[in-house]
Amino acid sequence: MNLTLKIWRQKNANDKGGLVDYKVSDVSPDMSFLEMLDVLNEDLINKDEEPVAFDHDCREGICGMCSLYINGEAHGPDRGITTCQLHMRMFKDGDTIYIEPFRAAAFPVIKDLIVDRTSMDRIQHAGGFISVNTSGNTIDANAIPINKHDADTAFDSATCIGCGACVASCKNSSAMLFVSAKVSQFALLPQGKIEATDRVLNMVKQMDEEGFGNCTNTGACEVECPKGISLENIARMNREYLKASLKG
Repeated sequence: MNLTLKIWRQKNANDKGGLVDYKVSDVSPDMSFLEMLDVLNEDLINKDEEPVAFDHDCREGICGMCSLYINGEAHGPDRGITTCQLHMRMFKDGDTIYIEPFRAAAFPVIKDLIVDRTSMDRIQHAGGFISVNTSGNTIDANAIPINKHDADTAFDSATCIGCGACVASCKNSSAMLFVSAKVSQFALLPQGKIEATDRVLNMVKQMDEEGFGNCTNTGACEVECPKGISLENIARMNREYLKASLKG
């Protein structure tokens, strides 16, 4: 395939930035999207031009680093996948592909397609943990009976990889789906009850301080989420937040 790429280039957070056109040829439909960008960068390097900066790590849909906004969609036109799992067979010969970084006030651009998503790390640090007895007299996790439905739902919530697609796809740049998944995975389990009140209050407070928007139940976040995190988590977090507020 021969393609035209319109890629966002930006030297740093203070630079205005803009779309730059590139041509790539002989692209195999079996290539991943990132492999296609590797080919482009190799060509740019051979021409003594600056390669396009983009984030990636595992390339297996696990780490959530490879977050790109492709043709107006977080992670591109496929569903239930991250950018690294997107294959070029989803495009046609002669297509023009727009490639941009995730857009949100809480995700400032570092360079080109790389954004700073440490705001999500700070939310996690505010309450995304449980108390663990490290005295040497720890209780085996399997010794605590947990309802299967609760266990399965908690596991579904825990599959969130923190990629930020929910934020990028939301018209309000809301992180509610991400935060609610992190709250839910502990709220459903007995191990998470100890910090339950502080957790939800602290994480929501940190989310607001980071500059994320509010949720207006559009549902774009669930559609674009590569792990299919459900909107039900937001409802659960709202209940947890109300209970915690009344206790306080």
